[in-house]
Amino acid sequence: MNTELLFDRVLDDVHQQGYAIIEQALCPDLTAQIYATAQAQLSAFSPAAIGRQEELQLNSEVRKDKTLWFSGDCAAERDYLAVMEALRLTVNRHFYLGLFDYECHFAYYQAGDFYKKHYDAFKGRSNRVLTTVFYLNTPPLGGELVIYKPRSKEVAERVSPKAGTLVVFESERFMHEVLAAQQPRFSIAGWFRKNTSIAGVIDPPR
Repeated sequence: MNTELLFDRVLDDVHQQGYAIIEQALCPDLTAQIYATAQAQLSAFSPAAIGRQEELQLNSEVRKDKTLWFSGDCAAERDYLAVMEALRLTVNRHFYLGLFDYECHFAYYQAGDFYKKHYDAFKGRSNRVLTTVFYLNTPPLGGELVIYKPRSKEVAERVSPKAGTLVVFESERFMHEVLAAQQPRFSIAGWFRKNTSIAGVIDPPR
């Protein structure tokens, strides 16, 4: 899918319903290159934590995946970040959200790994505005992303991992979870952020 069409789809769907689910968002070659990059660095992945900065902690009852933050040292990562940067500028131009950067990490779920219901941001307490999930492989079973309707236990969408699919949703609005994987599941989780700094100090990532 060309970037102009991709961005139009994201803008339209997020405007209408608060989230977008787009298959074949990036060219298959780039998706395969990013997937290979993740696999080559698997030994560097570490158990995922919850919270940010001084509140960061491990809790295997909440989540059991492993993550690796992007370094931008390889071409595939830089190409992905370039697409997200162009999307950030497009979203700002149309929605005036004041998004000032994007952070992301690889996420690896082994069989049995999960991430229970959670929000990526709490109103007034986080700088994360839009969440992105980009799938790098297509496990045959398990590992679905479940997005819940706002202020409801009713499911809005159940997204099966499929290589090349991009999901974008409002971080404060949608509770979501990742069901237990049955096969290895690789993705990129990312967040477009606004600057909630004070006294001119840039709000740190993560």
